[in-house]
Amino acid sequence: MIVGVGVDVVGVERFGRTLARTPALRERLFTPAERELPLESLAARFAAKEAVAKALGAPGGLAWQDAEVERSPSGRPVLRVRGSVAAAAAALGVTSWHVSLTHDAGVASAVVLAEAREDAVGEGGAP
Repeated sequence: MIVGVGVDVVGVERFGRTLARTPALRERLFTPAERELPLESLAARFAAKEAVAKALGAPGGLAWQDAEVERSPSGRPVLRVRGSVAAAAAALGVTSWHVSLTHDAGVASAVVLAEAREDAVGEGGAP
């Protein structure tokens, strides 16, 4: 059962200017493994983090580094959550995530789908 869907779009050039203007932002937003990626990939991952929050209903208190996009051996993006994001997801009964990233023509975007097992979700979508 789909618990939530999030979509976000990021202008790559504008995002790059923001990171250049505020260097500490890279450390705040991204995990050590993510930080060394090319700008287009960082923008797509930032879009994914925003999309995660939207899929969860935009609760407060989510830590940026508690959502991380990794690359599977096949190259497919995989979302890993921990801490504040994992807690918010558990409260909604989320049992799995699906993520799609893209970047082209100066724009990066992400779609995130939060899913729960039918037996893990109660009436009205709440566990």
